[in-house]
Amino acid sequence: MFTLETAATAAYVVAALLFILALAGLSKHETSRAGNSFGIAGMAVALVATIALALARHIEPLGLALLIVAMVIGAAIGLWRAKIVEMTGMPELIALLHSFVGLAAVLVGWNGYLHVEGDATGAEAAQLASEGMLGIHSAEVVIGVFIGAVTFTGSIVANLKLSARMKSAPMMLPGKNILNVGALVVFAALTVWFVIDPQLWLLIVVTVLALLLGWHLVASIGGGDMPVVVSMLNSYSGWAAAASGFLLGNDLLIITGALVGSSGAYLSYIMCKAMNRSFISVIAGGFGIEAGPAEDKDYGEHREITAEGAAELLANATSVIITPGYGMAVAQAQYGVADLTRKLRERGVEVRFGIHPVAGRLPGHMNVLLAEAKVPYDIVLEMDEINDDFDGTSVVLVIGANDTVNPAASEDPGSPIAGMPVLTVWNADNVIVFKRSMASGYAGVQNPLFFRENTQMLFGDAKDRVDAINAALSVGEHV
Repeated sequence: MFTLETAATAAYVVAALLFILALAGLSKHETSRAGNSFGIAGMAVALVATIALALARHIEPLGLALLIVAMVIGAAIGLWRAKIVEMTGMPELIALLHSFVGLAAVLVGWNGYLHVEGDATGAEAAQLASEGMLGIHSAEVVIGVFIGAVTFTGSIVANLKLSARMKSAPMMLPGKNILNVGALVVFAALTVWFVIDPQLWLLIVVTVLALLLGWHLVASIGGGDMPVVVSMLNSYSGWAAAASGFLLGNDLLIITGALVGSSGAYLSYIMCKAMNRSFISVIAGGFGIEAGPAEDKDYGEHREITAEGAAELLANATSVIITPGYGMAVAQAQYGVADLTRKLRERGVEVRFGIHPVAGRLPGHMNVLLAEAKVPYDIVLEMDEINDDFDGTSVVLVIGANDTVNPAASEDPGSPIAGMPVLTVWNADNVIVFKRSMASGYAGVQNPLFFRENTQMLFGDAKDRVDAINAALSVGEHV
């Protein structure tokens, strides 16, 4: 028999399939727009199905009105934020969105406790007890609250660090790893206790413990690892959603949460592998640790170049590689870079881009910026694809990148970023570094590249400098 409930269940299956298609589409530039459309469609289907399910279960008019009002307010806020956010603000916005998922999981867990364990004489508690499922429900409550609370405060810290409202350097409490492991051990013990004897004070302790752990976990990670942290928190938010799905008996939440959780975990693994680091080492510390006395080393004097000098080098080059970083995003220089790329290619110069896996502060950040500026996909290459080509390249433009082109990673075993694979830009004939000053990068590590004989510094706002180079090239075309 066809009912609203069966229709909602069928719609959940369709939504889950659309979410899978969205993930598949977002894996490539060429299909990313379609992938995004699949995701939007899946969420729309899920929301309509949720309302249908509420009607099928005879929700009270007040409850239905609150549900609709919440959806309208949420949609309005989402559309507003999507309209005004800059691409440079995407990392911190995504971190903030992860915090919402975590908070929702905490609220769902507490709601589950108040309706079952907190109301021991109620019908739901009696039914679960008769089925021998009360202990499982209690475990779902405490685990869901724990994962959600860790995600909530961890994401808040990530948002503060990415938006520069909190220092990117890691918080170095004495015995920080012992604190983290100790918190997990205490959580495991409290979980067993709560399953045996679910009491309100135990859930309060678990919630507070998880909130503190989430804060400390991310605050202890340095700025250089923030892209991994964002994908890690994405994974946490997925598992938090899945935990909420078990509590609510919602198959779509379980499926969607598992998709987000597993894909986020795999992305974190890929990024850690690209940086030659283990996931555990990221959680345990992260880049950005003060380098100590070694940072006082005298690297010599740097050399400077003007925009006109850079234009002359580029005009006489046979091959150019551009390695962008977060500084390009902040300056909104991608459009000028795209124009520069077009001008050079029209002159017969081979131009390509080298993208480090953690360039920017979000996985894929640079690729999206370049695609937005209409840079052809086929000349945007990953680090592994282009690293062997720097040797023999005429000119490399390092635009707003720092840690991802730091030779100390491969040459200085004592460096905080030692072992991290980097773009070997110094092997090119000439390197031009676009920077506002000689300050160290986000990881707080000095870059010996700036002092090499084949490196010249072009100081100033990246957008202004790129525009000046374009202007000089245009003048040269008419001379």
